[in-house]
Amino acid sequence: MDGENQTRVTEFLLLGLSGESEQEEALCRLFLCMYLLTILGNLLIILAISCDPHLHTPILVAVSWVITNLHALLHTLLMVRLNFCSHNTVRHFFCDPYPILKLSCSDTFINDLMVFTVGAVIFLTPFTCIVLSYAYIFSNVLKLPSAQGIRKALSTCGSHLTVVSLFYGSILGVYMHPSSSYSLQDTVASVIFTVVTPLFNPFIYSLRNRDMKGALRKLILRC
Repeated sequence: MDGENQTRVTEFLLLGLSGESEQEEALCRLFLCMYLLTILGNLLIILAISCDPHLHTPILVAVSWVITNLHALLHTLLMVRLNFCSHNTVRHFFCDPYPILKLSCSDTFINDLMVFTVGAVIFLTPFTCIVLSYAYIFSNVLKLPSAQGIRKALSTCGSHLTVVSLFYGSILGVYMHPSSSYSLQDTVASVIFTVVTPLFNPFIYSLRNRDMKGALRKLILRC
């Protein structure tokens, strides 16, 4: 096909998860409930932090925001240089890089390379730190004299590791292969790290924290 006869795509149509209106309505209700719970959990965290000056320490949060925004900006700028011809239908529920790259009629080697290299550094570095920290925690937990203390510590760590495994497992499954092989399984995995893990994070990591519980008690008593 000559370049003159190609229709240049300037916008994309998101089909969602199923493409069928009845299923999409049910999924929309489900996701809405999950998003509202996620917002509720984060609002409780914000209220607790605002009421307790001891929590006014930006716990690596600013660093995380800067790195993730730069990472997203990199892929956005690399996407701008590509050409998209005739097809503009995206079988996904948001503009994820891989389903968009699959529609490109340009060479996406640089984009795939950046996903592999930059993505591996950004995701594997904190994952390695998490694994090392939990290995240190387990080595100390097993030295506790009380069996009840060991069970409590392992219960807390178990819930943390479940969320970590869901998040990193789904991300590595989606992005650690060429964009041309993107499939329905990758879409399901995307739901896990964009909807499911954000729902669990506030309740497992923050609201179960001792300092956060104390701040919430102060907030309730003040109200």
